[in-house]
Amino acid sequence: MKPSTGKGITLERRTPGFDGAVLGTSFNARDPGRRPDVVVQANDVFDVIAAVQRARRENLKIGICSGGHSWAQNHIRDGGMMLDLSRLNRIEIDVASKTAIVGPGCLCGDVDAAVAKENLFFPVAHAYTVGIGGFLLQGGFGWNSRMLGLACQSVIGLDIVLADGSLVHASETENADLYWAARGSGPGFFGVVVRFHLKLHPRPKFIGLKIQVFRMKHLEEVFAWADRVGPHVSQKVEFQMVLNRKAMGIFAPGIEVITPVLADSFKDAREAVSFMSKSAISSKASFTLPLLPMSLSMMMKTGERTLFLPNTHWNADNMWMNGPIDPLLPHLRHMADTQPPAPTHVLWLNWNPPQQRPDMAFSMEARTYLALYCGLRDGADAARHESWATDNMRAMEPYGVGIQLADENLARRPARFVSDANLVRLDEIRAVRDPEGRFHPWMGRP
Repeated sequence: MKPSTGKGITLERRTPGFDGAVLGTSFNARDPGRRPDVVVQANDVFDVIAAVQRARRENLKIGICSGGHSWAQNHIRDGGMMLDLSRLNRIEIDVASKTAIVGPGCLCGDVDAAVAKENLFFPVAHAYTVGIGGFLLQGGFGWNSRMLGLACQSVIGLDIVLADGSLVHASETENADLYWAARGSGPGFFGVVVRFHLKLHPRPKFIGLKIQVFRMKHLEEVFAWADRVGPHVSQKVEFQMVLNRKAMGIFAPGIEVITPVLADSFKDAREAVSFMSKSAISSKASFTLPLLPMSLSMMMKTGERTLFLPNTHWNADNMWMNGPIDPLLPHLRHMADTQPPAPTHVLWLNWNPPQQRPDMAFSMEARTYLALYCGLRDGADAARHESWATDNMRAMEPYGVGIQLADENLARRPARFVSDANLVRLDEIRAVRDPEGRFHPWMGRP
């Protein structure tokens, strides 16, 4: 979503500008058909407190929007209140302590630009215009997260407006139940985070990427190779593949093998991505972009301009997988053969997480991540391909262990998004912290 400008106001249903205010909160151009009763565009923490107090008086459920990048448009619900936090976008950096305080409405690209000026780093989202609020609540699969951990692991505190309208701070030592829940509960969190306190990191000295592009006829061979080498790829490399109907360099259906790398030097980065040029299939690449330095901002903006286009009707779905690649190859071939027009694409991500994470709500990940982003810009395409992502993921359910909340499709295909034990614990904390059910839960659950 674009940065909000102008003073925020409150709009009731059927007043002029109401529909525009609702749909304008969403990156997804699809109209879900749902409408709240009131939209509150908060300007500051006091507006948030007043909005929650009003919702409590009038028995309104609350949906929350920070950046509006929810593919499922989770924040747009029928009835109740939509609380738009996009104007809470202040960034404060303490260079000496390597910490920052950011509002939920900050765009991830703006956060990166601010910390970069101080030669510091935070694992923000891969797209510039993603709001940091929703990104952090769902866990935060950010830049360099294979090295630094999920972005929520670098959250050291949160300021939260609770269901009763009170403002509290949560950390490891204060309101620890909320601190645990806020790191991984995503759109099901039962409070309004108005400030995130972040731990910052030294900025990598080299940031860049290398790309190879293969024609779609090599799909099975390329995926088998990627599955084989993935566990051995350096954590400095974000090894991923994209099925694209207009692949880079060949402008035809192809497989883009993309390896962003964040390292200590060009030499270090070159060694980390050398597995690509040393592979047995490298000679079959139709296009190769050598390792080049590129700013994080440029990579974020390029991805949005080529893959995540605005004014597009999006449907997304995803799956975590631990099993071997062979049973998946027919499904991947079917996806490629039936893939709707660009900007629709398929993402395969080599994740291979560590064996242990800090104790937090986030608890669902696996060796490989697969996500389908169906982007439709033509009315006829929308009618024909509306369920492409959902149908393909449903067909692969026997091979999955769960989903990532960042690309959730829970209203259409409920699936596990945290461990069973953590879901029970979230429900228990919700019963205490939001006994009246003031905040909307997830749109679906296992």
